[in-house]
Amino acid sequence: MSSAIGDGTLGHGPVGGAAADPLGFATAAGVDMRAVRRRHLLDLLFQVVAVSVLALSLAALVALIADVWRDGASRISYDFITGFPSRRAEQAGIWHALTGSIFVMGLTAALAVPVGVAAAVYLEEYGGQSRAARLIELNIANLAAVPSIVYGLLGLGLFVRAMGMERSVLAGASTLALLALPVVILATREALRAVSPSLREASYALGATKWQTIWHQVLPVSAPGILTGVILALSRSLGETAPLITIGALTYVPFAPDSIWSPFTVLPIQIFNWVSRPQVAFRANAAAGILVLLALLILMNGTAIWLRDRYQQKAQR
Repeated sequence: MSSAIGDGTLGHGPVGGAAADPLGFATAAGVDMRAVRRRHLLDLLFQVVAVSVLALSLAALVALIADVWRDGASRISYDFITGFPSRRAEQAGIWHALTGSIFVMGLTAALAVPVGVAAAVYLEEYGGQSRAARLIELNIANLAAVPSIVYGLLGLGLFVRAMGMERSVLAGASTLALLALPVVILATREALRAVSPSLREASYALGATKWQTIWHQVLPVSAPGILTGVILALSRSLGETAPLITIGALTYVPFAPDSIWSPFTVLPIQIFNWVSRPQVAFRANAAAGILVLLALLILMNGTAIWLRDRYQQKAQR
């Protein structure tokens, strides 16, 4: 026994080389290292593919914007912005469609945001797991994936015909509000879920009621997430054409809307009307209209992002 120990065959034998390892630890370690290298290579390959797809998408977007700018920048002028439609391309303006878009989007936000936020607060804070809450959640999830033309048919049957709104700004805004409502509700619910439960518990511990906690604590903290959902919903609504054409929005309106009952048109419909004309000069007008639409979208999103950041900074204080 002592001889064996002195030779190291018993005390040091298992600690010998990799070939003498009866459990095969060295081989397993080698396999692990190869697996780690393979994972690193796959991760690097995925990053390269993701960056390539992003770069390709941005390049396509830049090329598209550059092409539109090249075709329509020369038509941007004060007369074009404040002018009304005309059969002559050089005299045609976009004021009627621009004011129509602003009017419709403002009314859409006034209809969709309060209802969407209220519905999300009910589902998240009061609904629980009741049968009614589950039914509403199922319908909201389904409505978020419905094509916009379906909302146009719904608006035609409900607002234009059943409720007698005719082809008015109110009918168009109500239809787009239905389109934006599921996005607002889903985004608001996610923002409410992100609020820490400790904030609610601290408010309850100080004697606040459930509604006081929601109004004074939960909603201000979740405001940045809610505004993000509002940005997405209104951005989608601003570019929609099919629902408004379905309810009967006009392609030629020689005046700007002055009330919620006025006939109207919007920038996407006016752009579609110009693109369908065979004259090349009207295509330049369409490109200029796209630039105006992009500027309106950036202005609207920039305002919402500024409000979101302001609420976020206030919540962090």
